[in-house]
Amino acid sequence: MKQVRSRIRIALFVAAVCALPGSASAQSQSIAYAITHAKIFTLAGSTIEDGTLIIRDGKITAVGVGLDIPAGAQVIDAKGLQVYPGMFDSITQMGLREIGAVSATVDSAETGGYNPDVVAATAVSPSSEHILVTRAAGITEVLAVPASGGMDSFGSQGVIGGQASAIHLAGWTIDEMLIKRNATMVLNWPEIETRTFDFATFSRKEKPYSEAKQEYDKQVNELTDWLERARHYDQVLEKSAPAKYDRDLKLEALVQVVRRELPLLVFADRAREIRNAVEFCDKQNLRMILAGGSEAYKVKDLLRSKSVPVILRPMLTLPLEEDDPYDRLLSQPAELAAAGVKFAFASFDNSFARRLGQNAANAVAYGLPYEEALKAITIYPARIFGLDGQLGTLEQGKLANLIVTNGDPLELTTDVKYLFIRGQLTSMDNRHLRLYEKYSKRPKAQ
Repeated sequence: MKQVRSRIRIALFVAAVCALPGSASAQSQSIAYAITHAKIFTLAGSTIEDGTLIIRDGKITAVGVGLDIPAGAQVIDAKGLQVYPGMFDSITQMGLREIGAVSATVDSAETGGYNPDVVAATAVSPSSEHILVTRAAGITEVLAVPASGGMDSFGSQGVIGGQASAIHLAGWTIDEMLIKRNATMVLNWPEIETRTFDFATFSRKEKPYSEAKQEYDKQVNELTDWLERARHYDQVLEKSAPAKYDRDLKLEALVQVVRRELPLLVFADRAREIRNAVEFCDKQNLRMILAGGSEAYKVKDLLRSKSVPVILRPMLTLPLEEDDPYDRLLSQPAELAAAGVKFAFASFDNSFARRLGQNAANAVAYGLPYEEALKAITIYPARIFGLDGQLGTLEQGKLANLIVTNGDPLELTTDVKYLFIRGQLTSMDNRHLRLYEKYSKRPKAQ
């Protein structure tokens, strides 16, 4: 009898879990949606006036004009509204870092200089408040990037930081959120630093160039050694049975890089660093993606010739050199586009990820064509990380990650009216909204 009661309790528990709106079983229930009378920006062809978009089983099943509405579909009359692909923020610490000043909420980097076996997905917290705030701004997917710096990050980042994971911004568990567990390997390119900051005396210290160059060469040689060891390990994997060698998880992870199965996301800003990194990756036959690229315009011909795409950091910051024009970073995207260099915009943090659209808009004000700016936060990042078969445009068969807005998503005043992630109508409730509603109802002082 006790066993029977125990089985009943287990069955009831499983049934309750399956009934949860965020559970895999609940999501597997087929819900069809039809968004009608909308202006649809597919980014795969011409804009559709007064169009219809059909969603079923998490994917876009049809998009066009005058489509038949499936029986039982939930209809959203979007007359006067616009439909766009969801935005893609391609460098964040989403789910890895909550409050930078509280170490217990930070899991964005491991100790040590070489951690290729670290995978961001294992540390992502689906309950992060940053996720809710970010998706309410129309961002449906991001890359969670370990050891990636940004405004939210401080301290040592190491050389090889680990593997970034592409995730949806909805889901109860990381398995539900996951798009691609291993999207890219993070490499913080070494710098030749002749000036350091001494926190003991709170002053700057100058270092001889020869000494700084020696330290730089040592780091590059260490990196080369890691890659050579990974190649030897790859040979062992191909020729030996598992029982005949000791497994090395770090080298096993790097094997994906030397096989060119996994691109290398290289963080570098200054022209000299970028040039050195490109030449290194070319020599080592590695697939490189440049991250940061504050002086990418200085080496744009090299980047184009080597087909190196760039993930640009936010532009509303000071140029690297005091003699640079104030708008040097703002005008760079237009210059890269004209040179044929593929790029995408990213927030490089969590706090301002919600302003991804406005970051792209700033580049439009300084010469970047509007459609290029829109693609740089949708299809281009998806293409750079090999996800354009699933995301980035509104086409039949692609994942239904999309937004319905009352205007241009690059404009600050635009509101997201409906948000779909994996074909599910997703809540836009978040901490910012709740605080706004709370304090907007505050009684006025008498």
